Amino acid sequence: MNNRLKSSFIGLIPLLIFVILYLGVGTFLQFKGVSMAFYQFPSPVAIFVGIISAFLLFKGKISEKFHTFLSGCGHQDIITMCIIYLLAGAFANVTEKMGGVSSTVNLGLTYIPPHFLAAGLFIIAAFISTATGTSVGAIVSITPIAIGLAEKSGVPLPLILASVMGGAMFGDNLSVISDTTIAATKTQGVEMRDKFRANLYIAAPAAIITVILLLIFGKPVNIPQIETLPFEIIKVLPYITVLVLAISGLNVFVVLTTGILFSGIIGMSHGAFDFLTFTQEIYKGFTNMNEIFLLSMLTGGLATMCANAGGIQWLIDQIQRIIVGKKSAKVGIGLLVAFTDMAVANNTVAIIINGSIAKKISEKYGVDPKESAAILDIFSCIFQGLIPYGAQMLIMIGFTKGSASPIDVMLLLWYQMLLFIFTIIFIIFSINEKLSLKSK
Repeated sequence: MNNRLKSSFIGLIPLLIFVILYLGVGTFLQFKGVSMAFYQFPSPVAIFVGIISAFLLFKGKISEKFHTFLSGCGHQDIITMCIIYLLAGAFANVTEKMGGVSSTVNLGLTYIPPHFLAAGLFIIAAFISTATGTSVGAIVSITPIAIGLAEKSGVPLPLILASVMGGAMFGDNLSVISDTTIAATKTQGVEMRDKFRANLYIAAPAAIITVILLLIFGKPVNIPQIETLPFEIIKVLPYITVLVLAISGLNVFVVLTTGILFSGIIGMSHGAFDFLTFTQEIYKGFTNMNEIFLLSMLTGGLATMCANAGGIQWLIDQIQRIIVGKKSAKVGIGLLVAFTDMAVANNTVAIIINGSIAKKISEKYGVDPKESAAILDIFSCIFQGLIPYGAQMLIMIGFTKGSASPIDVMLLLWYQMLLFIFTIIFIIFSINEKLSLKSK
């Protein structure tokens, strides 16, 4: 994206067509009462409509426009991101099939002190989401059990649900195999380890205060009897291994491949599957990432076309009117991804859409790339965990069968609120920059 490209609103229209189409269909289906309305229209199809409009609107020969599109699809950062998605999907699927998720949930529930129920569920959800890279997976695994414990303990159901949601979004934000982390780090050109550290300085204080609040306000009226559930500690080890290796700075491809093989060996030795089934589970993991793989690749192509047509520069020019320096640039990046997430109800899609824009803003105003990656991920996860029409909230409320509403839960999402406050504090006082200087 050459800085000398002229600014043109027309260059932004195809990207707007994608967002408006995706948002419009979701809103219409929501109004019609369709379940999971914002997830019915495949995002790769919506972006494909945007691509067609780019070919129709932009000047030049078809062959030239196609070359520009392919150069974006095949950009090294885009392909790297897509391969990581495939490996992350394979690791998550193989580890789940060999019993890793159920063992992790049961391990946490077995040792959680019953009188620390709400805080314990936050911690369990946080670990599972961090280990598996998916907030939805954590919510699906824990919520049914959490609802039963809420009924037995007398702790208000909305507070229990809010604790699970907060922990799930904490893990999604920090996980080294989360698609949000992959998108944020690769669009900003930083290592996962560096983004993790920058992110942790902000998320940890918010999580600690949330746990304290849950300990105070989440005391059970009745101490529930939590049965001892079966688990095998060895099946939890692949998650810990991947997390430790990724934070240590080992190449992410090596980390995820090691995790896949480790999980496969455990699964085969414990009879969860044989060698052929293991290979089939790897492939299923690949196919589970088809949508985000295609969306990333097609968005890379469309973004390059829009950039060459001056669309990205036009948007930067408008944003620059409210940006006066490094701090306001960070806030601008956060607001961009927040508003996009509220529009498309998908935090990964929001990051992919804004990744190239955030990178250009960061370069212009001297924002550390690992901070811009952390801000992209944080703001997208904050609002994804707040909006009542996001997959996380819809799935969670669905388990309650009408016993709680999204509004009931939203008012108690202390972690998301605290994370927003601490992120603004860190931006204003540039705490991450000071910590980086001390470490040098």
